[in-house]
Amino acid sequence: MGRLAGLDASGARAISFSSATRNSLVVLPLAFAVPGAVPLLPAVIVAQTVVELVASLAYMRVMPRMSRIEVAAAA
Repeated sequence: MGRLAGLDASGARAISFSSATRNSLVVLPLAFAVPGAVPLLPAVIVAQTVVELVASLAYMRVMPRMSRIEVAAAA
């Protein structure tokens, strides 16, 4: 994606990172507004947030390596 947009390595990483993670805590107040979903829906949203945090840590490790591989392949 970043290469198609003509971005440098840091811009390509930013696009990859932001497209792979979502901000699930934004919908948490909406989950509390759904009648009858209070015990389950917030738990699902918080679990999704934990998964996103773990995935974010993995992305922080993997993305710089992937961009180095792309730069080496382009050269």
